[in-house]
Amino acid sequence: MTRVRLSVNGKEYQLDVPAARRLLDCLRHDLGLTGTKEGCGTGACGACTVLVDGEMISSCLLPAVMADGREIVTIEGVAQDGELSALQRAFVEHGGFQCGICTPGQILAARALLDETPDPSPDEVTRWMAGNLCRCTGYYKIVEAVLAAAGEGKAADERA
Repeated sequence: MTRVRLSVNGKEYQLDVPAARRLLDCLRHDLGLTGTKEGCGTGACGACTVLVDGEMISSCLLPAVMADGREIVTIEGVAQDGELSALQRAFVEHGGFQCGICTPGQILAARALLDETPDPSPDEVTRWMAGNLCRCTGYYKIVEAVLAAAGEGKAADERA
């Protein structure tokens, strides 16, 4: 067993985990944060996307020991004080989800995009989100949701 220190959604944890334990399993089984989903288990679908130090990571590929001392954001950490973020609201308002399996990973990938590129073009959104697979929506509504959230952020910046 290896002791890891994780900061997840702003809360500090110390856990003893087997050396080969994936971050995905640590989040879901050790911490009870089941919003992060396992789709393919090979890093190809994006369902398990989390942010590690602000970077999109497939949590099914990252050993938990490699996340030691790092800041992790899961879907549970996106809403603040019980209020959906602008990005989450946009996914709801624009129908950017259906079954919900890919939605947490989609939202975290979109957050990483908007953190890097606050005013992306539709093509930039499409390219960025290509690593997050969805079998239900056809992606149009996801792209619309991301662009709407970007517009809301831009409007808030203009008001400030």
